[in-house]
Amino acid sequence: MELHFLGTGAGVPSIDRNVSALALRFLEKGGETWLFDCGEATQHQLLHSALSLSDITRIFITHIHGDHILGLPGLLSSRSFQGAKDELVIYGPPGIEDFVDVSLRVSQTTLRYRLSFVELEPGPLLELEDKTVDVLRLNHPVPSFAFKVTEADKPGALQVEKLKAEGVPPGPLYKELKSGKTVILADGRELNGKDYLGETMKGRVVVIAGDTKPVSALVPFAKGCDVLIHEATFASDKQEVAHGYGHSTIADICDLADLAEVRQLLLTHVSSRYARDSRPYMQEVKQRRPGTIVAEDLMVYELAKPRAPESSS
Repeated sequence: MELHFLGTGAGVPSIDRNVSALALRFLEKGGETWLFDCGEATQHQLLHSALSLSDITRIFITHIHGDHILGLPGLLSSRSFQGAKDELVIYGPPGIEDFVDVSLRVSQTTLRYRLSFVELEPGPLLELEDKTVDVLRLNHPVPSFAFKVTEADKPGALQVEKLKAEGVPPGPLYKELKSGKTVILADGRELNGKDYLGETMKGRVVVIAGDTKPVSALVPFAKGCDVLIHEATFASDKQEVAHGYGHSTIADICDLADLAEVRQLLLTHVSSRYARDSRPYMQEVKQRRPGTIVAEDLMVYELAKPRAPESSS
């Protein structure tokens, strides 16, 4: 699982930071890609990445401010022009379907694939075989949301040495035992696969938040997650300005991440006011929460593989 940061700036782009867009790429099962927000020039940023438009199957829009949606019409059009035929689903706040429909109709653009929309509401959004998505309402001048992507737990490793010690030779039975099935050996013994698996591997959890003031409900929503991607538009000396525009400061989100016991915090949506000299901003991040990463355009963050639960002792 990889996070591709396609745009890490705030409302006004700078030379080094384009406006908001983030891709979550699943490395298993064909490399499906989910896009979160689609600011202007997102499709151009994709040209500098290892991602493909045709692999994008779902787009999640946190809110409908221009720096998060103005790249949609062009990206949808190019996806069609490049020959993609698989359905694309857009999940977003009220108004996103109207915005896309008007843009395509006025530009007389016809898509070669089916495009469908799901309007966001807080709570469960999507339940697939191997992952789920939940939604939390945030605090911004327009409806804004956070998404929690939870990977299903995976069976523990097959205890091969234990099987060999009991006289079970490697072969097709190992695959069945790995899936937790009960098998009968040639000598009549019955083995339950669950007795030969290590600890269940905990599925990874990624939380991606849209623009917002600090929201206390995000603490339980993101509790113990592997990765939290959250805006920190301003350094903490601009708290009044940040909250006035419905945004968060470095201190706001670092404190929240500590309360939520987030494993890795990645900050994004950085104001262009720091484009000329980012040193004070970066120094505060380092002091507030060591290990926190300030995302940069075209940065790729790879999530560690699923892990066994930590011991409670």
